[in-house]
Amino acid sequence: MSSLFTYTLRIADSSLILGQRMSEWCSKGPTLEEDIAMSNISLDMFGQANGFYQYAAQLDGLKSADKLAFRRNEREFFNHQLVEQENGNFGNTIVRNFLHNTFNFLFYTQLTNSKDETLSALAHKSLKEVKYHLRHSSNWLVRLGDGTKESNAKTQIALNELWMYTDEVFEMDALDIELFKKGIAVDNSSLKSDWDAMINNTLAKAKLTRPEDEYMATGGKKGLHTESLGFILSEMQYLQRAYPNAKW
Repeated sequence: MSSLFTYTLRIADSSLILGQRMSEWCSKGPTLEEDIAMSNISLDMFGQANGFYQYAAQLDGLKSADKLAFRRNEREFFNHQLVEQENGNFGNTIVRNFLHNTFNFLFYTQLTNSKDETLSALAHKSLKEVKYHLRHSSNWLVRLGDGTKESNAKTQIALNELWMYTDEVFEMDALDIELFKKGIAVDNSSLKSDWDAMINNTLAKAKLTRPEDEYMATGGKKGLHTESLGFILSEMQYLQRAYPNAKW
């Protein structure tokens, strides 16, 4: 696999898995408006994933976008571990999304400057949606954190539990460094200070306490995941694996 192919897959995988998680809220939202909003966010994520999968398929020349999404196993996925975490209650979902949306906003903003014209175009196309996703999760985080005593407590618990998955999004491995030097990839580590500032600002408004950096999970880029991903893939890939090469 080429470095560019793998890099593109990583972006696509995180979008796909978070999109699948958000699709699980369909018909289960706390209000009709939020049910529609979360379903639309899911569709946005699927659309972003499809764009990057199509480019990856073009780079690969052997597998289609559908095969990349539905015919790989758990160890062949390179998404951030944060996006595969279970929805839990509404507060859990909002915290998970807020943490990742903040990174996504900074990441896609920088990716628009990529010397790879396709990656740049996909980033430009995705950025408007990413801005909305961040606004949605940020507003809800403040409403929950600065809401009732119970909503604040539950949101704080979610923040404490999910914090361990935030550090790996800033990691730079040899592949990232190689493509960054060529002007193609984003220097993820350079996003950390802006991410910290945005996170701290919103947490203060939400009256939530930022957790300490203790044990921080890693491994998504190497295909190492929590047990949650296996359950996601078994449901998401069922039809493709039960009826290989089926046509609608």
